[in-house]
Amino acid sequence: MNGAVPLTLMDVDLERGACRLHRREDLREKVGGSSLAAALYREYGLPGEDAFAPGQPLIFAIGPLTGYYPLMSKVVLGFKSPYSGDYVETHAGGRLALALRFSGLDALVIRGKSPRPVYLVLGDRHFACKDAGHLWGMDAVTTARTIRGSEPRGRGQRSILRIGPAGENLVKYACINVDTFRHFGRLGAGAVMGSKKLKAVMVSGDRSFSLPYQGTSYHKVYRQIYQRITGSGVMAKYHDLGTPVNVLVLNGLHSLPTRNLSATTFEGAAQISGEYFADKLLLRQIACSGCPVGCIHIGLLREKFSPEHEYYYKQVSYDHEPIFAMGSMLGIAPGEAVMLLLDEAEKWGLDVISCGVALAWATEARAAGLIGDEQTLVPLAFGKLEPYRQAIAAIATRANEFYRLLGEGTAVAAARYGGAEFACVLGQEMAGYATGPVYFVSQALGFRYSHLDSAGYQLDQQKTSMLEEALNYLEREERQRLMLTCLVACLFARNIYDQETIAAALAAAGFSELAQNLEERFTSLQRERWRVKKESGYDPHRVAIPRRFHEVKTLQGKLDAAFMETLRRAYAARIAGY
Repeated sequence: MNGAVPLTLMDVDLERGACRLHRREDLREKVGGSSLAAALYREYGLPGEDAFAPGQPLIFAIGPLTGYYPLMSKVVLGFKSPYSGDYVETHAGGRLALALRFSGLDALVIRGKSPRPVYLVLGDRHFACKDAGHLWGMDAVTTARTIRGSEPRGRGQRSILRIGPAGENLVKYACINVDTFRHFGRLGAGAVMGSKKLKAVMVSGDRSFSLPYQGTSYHKVYRQIYQRITGSGVMAKYHDLGTPVNVLVLNGLHSLPTRNLSATTFEGAAQISGEYFADKLLLRQIACSGCPVGCIHIGLLREKFSPEHEYYYKQVSYDHEPIFAMGSMLGIAPGEAVMLLLDEAEKWGLDVISCGVALAWATEARAAGLIGDEQTLVPLAFGKLEPYRQAIAAIATRANEFYRLLGEGTAVAAARYGGAEFACVLGQEMAGYATGPVYFVSQALGFRYSHLDSAGYQLDQQKTSMLEEALNYLEREERQRLMLTCLVACLFARNIYDQETIAAALAAAGFSELAQNLEERFTSLQRERWRVKKESGYDPHRVAIPRRFHEVKTLQGKLDAAFMETLRRAYAARIAGY
């Protein structure tokens, strides 16, 4: 094996219900994942057309190390976002990465629009485009259950992607559910699937592939990586409390967004903390395929449905971001109430972060008199559970004009009804870190408008006010993470897979050419990916940060709004220069 091994691409045409396989040696230099998806969008995408144009592709890409090393467990989905209007990415774990590898695929491109609702079943030696009329309108959970019951189990890895009614109704932050507990969550990939009349995709990987055991250092490198993951304690927190360990930490740092970011501490934080969930609600931890950590925390939700003490039992996954969005941001506690809202968003197929933050804005707008019950249909108020459950359904079904606009995004609704100054939008609805100016700029100008793009919250905790230091940090951190998202590794593994380890892992797996000159290679790929985004209509200079973020009290005290604005302008100029 070597770096010249061609990639295998499946190109699906939904209009014809057919597919073609391509072997592409020229794409190996793109490595995989993020850079491969961007290169394929440049080839197959329609950058000047609407995100819902039938020819716009959904591009699923894995990396060269998928299946070779632990924590190489993610898939990158590249697409033109109906939410932001430009080329973006969203990432998901679960079983999909290995299902694609065992199907012999490095990338899956889905184009066109079906004349009727369909779902796809595909793998190494089979492809079928099947009628989904009976699935249309089903929630995401029931859809997967129905497909599992009707399709033969077979051998190997099986992964099911599906959308709920929110995606069918083209809500612009509808998500794609992956294997029940993972998601392509942000920026509306579920709506793009809905626009294509594509309800679900089942990938069944039942082939094998060879590992480079003979005459190489692969076994040694694998063992070193595995022992560091399982024996060093580096990954222990992800298995124990998981990311909800952040709730009390951020609350103590005055950095937990609360009640639409009108505050940064929440009096109910102890009841939505990782400790609370672990002690009272945790059922089990599970892992993505190919991962020994088990960071996916599943809570047991018991919901009474009869006065005779009869209950539904449901399993609901939780992480820091969903807890913040449906917890502190809405003033909701305890954890049981948060899980009810998470379950509701899950069924309808909504991105839980955008949904929660949008409802937080709507709650403040109602309190300010900008909207009334005629718009919200229910009396939204911080801390009130039942109105939020009903409002989630109203967003997913686009129950009236207000909820139709709210389903376009918080900023769109605020432009119509007022309240733009307290819309908590940084490119898209904010994530759960109110640490300060570097983080706010890093999400607003991140490639996928995500806290995961460059982790500016880490630099905020160092209380930096040095412009050049912040700029270099954001650019360097994004490049380091791009290495991982091209392989495609879980970003929790960033302390495991440093550059030296990445080079050794690539060389030992037979990709010696890709292991050379990593810094130079990924600097070039970083710039290429930004150029694809800009070609699709993105202009970093147009990105604005709402007034609420200038007023917030963070761990540094009153935010330095002048520094944040200077950093925003300087970082936008750097991106524009790529």
